[in-house]
Amino acid sequence: MNKNLFFVFLVIMLSACGATKPAPYQKEVSPENRKEYSGTEGMAQYQKDQSYLMEPELADKCASAKMELLIAESEKNTKEVQKQKEIVEDTCV
Repeated sequence: MNKNLFFVFLVIMLSACGATKPAPYQKEVSPENRKEYSGTEGMAQYQKDQSYLMEPELADKCASAKMELLIAESEKNTKEVQKQKEIVEDTCV
């Protein structure tokens, strides 16, 4: 009888442990508003979210650097040309 009671207790404890495990990330929340990540799946999603969020910012920096590069080239400003070329290399795909 003791073994059966122990087995039932063990099953209840294991069920309780699974019930308290947090979700890997907030699936119902947009990437811009997610704040909680858990475990390896959560960390993988965090990296995806960060890449997604960086795309518009990098595109803006790339476009701006290209425009500044054209201006620097037209003004024959070699220092600025080099600076903008480096930014283009870093931000443009």
